[in-house]
Amino acid sequence: MTKSIAVFGTGPGVGQAVARRYGKEGYDVVLVARRRGPLDLLARDLSADGITAHVITADLDQTSAVPALAEQIRASVGNPTALYYGPVPTDPGFVPAVDLTPERLQDRMPITMYTLLALVREFLPAMVERRDGAILSAQGAAAVRGRPNMSGWPTVLAAQRNYLQSLAAEVSGKGVYVGMLYIGARIAGTPFDADYERRRAQGEPMPDMAAADPAELADILWDMHAQRNRHETVVPTGLLDG
Repeated sequence: MTKSIAVFGTGPGVGQAVARRYGKEGYDVVLVARRRGPLDLLARDLSADGITAHVITADLDQTSAVPALAEQIRASVGNPTALYYGPVPTDPGFVPAVDLTPERLQDRMPITMYTLLALVREFLPAMVERRDGAILSAQGAAAVRGRPNMSGWPTVLAAQRNYLQSLAAEVSGKGVYVGMLYIGARIAGTPFDADYERRRAQGEPMPDMAAADPAELADILWDMHAQRNRHETVVPTGLLDG
């Protein structure tokens, strides 16, 4: 049986790289994001490399649409062997902790927590039944350690991390792997990276931030899944030391 992965949040950066990495391993890929144009371009590139790709547009902020989305995915590949979840809100809304409000957190709960939870509930039972599956995520390292002036979305990401840690402990003996990658770097090829380089070139004071190759990040996720010897990785190595 052909394995498959559903990539939720197939934006520039890690999502696209995960689709390519798993496609190279023989997985069919389902590309899910808001905008169809970039997905169609990626699907054509993947097809040129011999990878079977399916395009599904969806707003992952709309948790109520998950059942219909799950049926679209099943119509394309059946119940996926793996899912990757890494969407980013249109406005992450980083704020100082002293300015954080309940409303700001609530706005970011659907895309960060509710939809992920609903998707896991859709696809986890089939993974457990066949005793083979993976649930993967890649997010900012601020989910692991709070930083000044970066409350808001990272606060909800920390809740997502807690959920995935608990899930990992519960399903690891059932053949299902849960892997989390936390990235404390700007990701090459993303709008954030382009804006960082533009502002630095204009002489604006910018924090020193390492750049990360999305293909290398996808390699890390694949290795974590293939080896199943750890559930979390933080990059760059040593970022949280001290």
